[in-house]
Amino acid sequence: MQEEIEDYWKKLSADPKAEQCGWLKDKYGVSWQIWPMIMGEMMANGTNEQLDRLIKAFLQMKKFYIEKLNRLITVSDCYVAPY
Repeated sequence: MQEEIEDYWKKLSADPKAEQCGWLKDKYGVSWQIWPMIMGEMMANGTNEQLDRLIKAFLQMKKFYIEKLNRLITVSDCYVAPY
């Protein structure tokens, strides 16, 4: 999955200044968003706390790093205090 993102990015991105939050601009000035299907699944199935972490993280990314984002979703929402 990440390989596919990298492949699209390598083929399409022509303006590094235009890259933000999965968006890039090609050599013709056309903007594209590389949106992996798993992102939609994470957004649809996450709790409010998971979505907050996910959104805060991907808004800071140029291209999406699925492994990093997936870790934010799978992190436990529970705090276990030592006894």
